[in-house]
Amino acid sequence: MYLLVLFVAALQTLNVTPALHTLRYFTTASSQIANLPEYWEVAYVDGVQILQFDSKSRKTKAKLDWVNKIAAEDPDLWQRELYGSLDNEQAFKVNLEIAKERFNQTGGVHMIQQMIGCEWDDETGEVDGWDQHRYDGEDFISLELKTMRWIAAKPQAFITKNKWEQLDGLKEYTKRYVTEICPAYLKTYVRNGRDFLMRTELPTVFLLQKTPSSPVTCLATGFYPPVWDLFWRKDGEQLYEDVEMGQTLPNHDGTFQTAVHLKVEAAPDAEAKYECVFRLAGVEEAIVVELDDKNILSNARDAEERVKRVVAIAVTSGVLAVLAAGVAAVLAKRRRNRQARYSAAPVSTVSEPLAE
Repeated sequence: MYLLVLFVAALQTLNVTPALHTLRYFTTASSQIANLPEYWEVAYVDGVQILQFDSKSRKTKAKLDWVNKIAAEDPDLWQRELYGSLDNEQAFKVNLEIAKERFNQTGGVHMIQQMIGCEWDDETGEVDGWDQHRYDGEDFISLELKTMRWIAAKPQAFITKNKWEQLDGLKEYTKRYVTEICPAYLKTYVRNGRDFLMRTELPTVFLLQKTPSSPVTCLATGFYPPVWDLFWRKDGEQLYEDVEMGQTLPNHDGTFQTAVHLKVEAAPDAEAKYECVFRLAGVEEAIVVELDDKNILSNARDAEERVKRVVAIAVTSGVLAVLAAGVAAVLAKRRRNRQARYSAAPVSTVSEPLAE
C-alpha cells in the first residue's frame, strides 16, 4: 500500500504551470489485499480525479458533475469506457500472473500497475506523453517517447520488450495515442471543466505536535491548484536543514493537502523567529503561521485525533483512488483482429499482455 501511495503521489503532485494540463490514467491489479478490489482504474485531469472503475462495482463512475456533461456531447462515452475497463480487467489479471511467474513467485501480496497519459500546453500547443509499468512498486518497463523504444528496467522485462517491439502496429498506435488521442480527450475535459480546474482555493494552515520532543508539523489542507510552495523559515530565511516534506494527497472535494515537518532541535534559539510559509500559484500574498505555543495543537491526544480526521479524507479519496486508474490495457486478440481493435479503441489506451 505504501509503495502504491508513493508511486501515484509522486506522479500526481508534480508542480506545473497553469497553462500546462495533464490527463493521467492509473491502473492497478493486485492479489491478496484484504477489503480492496482486485482491479482498479482511476483517471485524473490536472491532478483531480474524474473517473473511477473497480472490479467490485463494475461501473464507470464520474467523480465530478461537470464530467457527466461531456456525455451529452459524446453519448457513447460511458459505454466505451465500460467495455474497455472490462477488457482491461481481464488483461491485467493475466499480466499479474505472468509477472509472478517471471519473478518465481506464488502467493502473497503482489500488484502490477500502469500509468499512461499526456500533457498539453494550451499556450504553445506542445504535447508530451508517457506509458509506464510497475510491478510490486518498482519500475518494470516504460516507453521512451522521443525514440519510441521500450526501456526494460528489470531482466524479467526483456521478454516483454522484445515482444512489444515486434508487434505490428503497436508502436505506431501507442505514439498516436499519447500524442493525438489522449490530448484530444484532455482538451475536451479542460474545456468542460475549465471553471473548476482554473479556480483558486486557499488552504487552512495549522501546526501540530504530538509531544514536546516530536517534530512540529505544518499542515496545509484545502488548496487548489496543486502548484504551491510550503516551507519553514527562520528570521526570514528559508530553512533547508532539519526539515522534511510530507506527502501531498488529494482531498475528497478536489483540493489538496500537504505538510512539512520541523525537527524540534532546529529551534533551540528562543530569540529566533520561526514561521511556516505557504504560497499558492497566482496568489501574491503568502499565508504565514508563526511557531508559537499558542498556535500549536500540542496535546498529544488532540493533535493525533486532528491528524486522523484530516488524513482520513486523503486515505478515502487518495489511497483507495490511488490503487487505480483509468489506463487501458486490452486483452490481446489474434493477429488478424489487431488493426480493427486499434481503430476502435476506447478512451483509454491499448496495452499488450506482458507475453508468456
